[in-house]
Amino acid sequence: MTEPVFYKIDTEVPASYMEKLLDFIHKQYLLPQKQRFANFSRETTENGTYLAYAILDSQGKQLLQVEVKGTKPIELKITPLDGQVSNTIIEEAKQDVVIAMQIFEENARKATLYFAWREGEEIVPEAIKKQEKPLSRLFLETQVLFFLVFLGLGVFLFIIIAALFPDAFWIAPLALIAVQFVFVFYSTKFIERAADWRITEANPIIHFLEYHLPIGEHDDFKQVYSKDQLVTIKKEVYDEVLAKRGEIDCEAAQKVFAKYGVACQSENLSAKKVNVYELVKKIADKFGFPMPKIVVSNTMLPNAAASGPSPSRGIVLITTGLLVQLDESEIESILGHEFGHLKGRDPLLLYGLTSAEFLFRFYVLFPLFPFIFSSFLFFVYFWAVMVIIFFIAKFFEARADLISAIMIGQPGVLADSLEKIGFQRLLYERTPSFRVQEWVGFDPHPPIYFRVNRLEKLETPVKIRYPLIQSIKDVISGFIQSL
Repeated sequence: MTEPVFYKIDTEVPASYMEKLLDFIHKQYLLPQKQRFANFSRETTENGTYLAYAILDSQGKQLLQVEVKGTKPIELKITPLDGQVSNTIIEEAKQDVVIAMQIFEENARKATLYFAWREGEEIVPEAIKKQEKPLSRLFLETQVLFFLVFLGLGVFLFIIIAALFPDAFWIAPLALIAVQFVFVFYSTKFIERAADWRITEANPIIHFLEYHLPIGEHDDFKQVYSKDQLVTIKKEVYDEVLAKRGEIDCEAAQKVFAKYGVACQSENLSAKKVNVYELVKKIADKFGFPMPKIVVSNTMLPNAAASGPSPSRGIVLITTGLLVQLDESEIESILGHEFGHLKGRDPLLLYGLTSAEFLFRFYVLFPLFPFIFSSFLFFVYFWAVMVIIFFIAKFFEARADLISAIMIGQPGVLADSLEKIGFQRLLYERTPSFRVQEWVGFDPHPPIYFRVNRLEKLETPVKIRYPLIQSIKDVISGFIQSL
């Protein structure tokens, strides 16, 4: 392959940041890795700013020529210099740019004021930093954390009942499993209560206002304005701009910023609105599902989750960070993944899996080997069980990727989304030992590199008859190849 490959990569930073972005890619990401990159050149013209460099193999031979153009979106051109260059090497060259961009964007977010608002809600500025609520974390993704909490509760219940009610000892596991089923069945209620906003057809839109502080002013700004003062500024923007006009008005927002001495530059101020209801409905229609409940959590951590015992009792949770950091097609691909969990009834499958282990532990393992539960071997057993459960959960996550690729029809877009969301893990996974750790660690997701490579290899349209069986094969094969 010797023909150049072209990519366009969206970035949330304004055009005024572009020169600094390319400087960061060049000086902070590429230069420290001189064994991999060489022949750097920078150029600024009327048409924009450019960065070019060569990628080397382990012997120092040039494999690729990369050109990055600082536009919105970023334009990337990768030219193979050797006919034997594989698609994997080209993809990793693209990932280098994505990783560097995401690191820069993460730093830029620290110098960005975000305003998220939903029509019809009481206007209360969000916290400067906000962590996910504990209840929502229990039910995110495939709910593995939730089930593991119940594994721990099972041990506690075992000890209490054995001590206080020895005659009822053998009923304890069944009681706990029944309680767990109630939690699974009504998980949508817990997620709904833990979120910030409920999205409906009558009130479907989330508004966003972003102001990127000029480069170099962030530290001074933090020193001048306390957390309470920032909240006051946000509150006035809400009251003066959003509440009175019903729409985000950048000019009016500039007046509020100027009142507090913020030198507002119009090119660094942006506004948009997202019809969350229509996004979710579009995906629900493709799956043929009834419209699930939709809730939004106002946190900049990009995430989404779908839960519920069945598609007819589903709920979708989206964070404002996901709506800000991804474009519409990328959000749709992520939603397709989450709907894949509903289609596969993954919460119920994991409930059955953990329940089976729980019953096995108390009704089979304990009567045969009671000494295990009073020795260090129990911790070894419990660790092994968690590794196995998390590994099996990777089958469901991999299947959700395939279902999204099949139903939404954009496996490459989902791969791009995963690169953006998981850029930190993608960088660490360049180390082989870390890849193995990712496979056997306590995370229900397969490594990002595996998910991205797998999606990039799929042809469109995707035709796979048994997604779960294929996913099991792919996950096991991927794990073996990492050893």
